[in-house]
Amino acid sequence: MDFMNSPIEWLTWTGLHMSPWKLIGLVGALMFGGRWLVQFIASKRQGKPVIPRAFWYMSLVGSVMTLSYFVFSQKQDSVGVIQNLFPAFTAAYSLYLDIKHRGWHRDRASH
Repeated sequence: MDFMNSPIEWLTWTGLHMSPWKLIGLVGALMFGGRWLVQFIASKRQGKPVIPRAFWYMSLVGSVMTLSYFVFSQKQDSVGVIQNLFPAFTAAYSLYLDIKHRGWHRDRASH
């Protein structure tokens, strides 16, 4: 069995069966889900619905991490691949548009 699919030894005392790929998948899922907290906080501060750039970065990184888990781990689940492929593309395109229209260093007051 390869290293990325083998259990992480220093976690065995916890009873968790965690491989490096599973850890990547979990962190990706947490990042993808956590983007909604970032969006909520930004909207609460602005008093209106807004999508901060961090939302798109978290969407893209979270999607790519979970997509990697479903493609490269022992899981190799086509449902997980499809479920994360389209959000990764959409997040990348939305991030591109955000940078194109607002620039790299947008004014903090304008988001």
